[in-house]
Amino acid sequence: MADKTQFEIPEQMRAFADKSVDQAKKAFDEFMGATAKAVEKSEASAKSVQSSARDVNRQALAFLEANVAASFDFAQQLVRARTVEEIAQIQQAFLKKQAEAAQTQTRDIAETIGKAATDVQQQAKK
Repeated sequence: MADKTQFEIPEQMRAFADKSVDQAKKAFDEFMGATAKAVEKSEASAKSVQSSARDVNRQALAFLEANVAASFDFAQQLVRARTVEEIAQIQQAFLKKQAEAAQTQTRDIAETIGKAATDVQQQAKK
């Protein structure tokens, strides 16, 4: 039987990568806060017909935030992995979860856009 030697990722390398992911997450969280404030300001001047577009925007931002949060969680799991096999398992689970999320998000945004189109048509008839 062949000797399987596991490659251990050094603790210092994992700690450095973990800190880098934390810093990137903090920067992203600040960006999302500023983006949310900008969206709120633009929404303040919106008319009633634009409420449907606001729903789509909010949903898209929520999906973006959820996907980026999942990516940061994935990155942290990767940098904490101790073996190549563990990395492969983490990646496989992440890809499966993201594929499922993409299907759900696509369906949800399509429903929201369909509702928005219906609402705009009804407003135009009034």
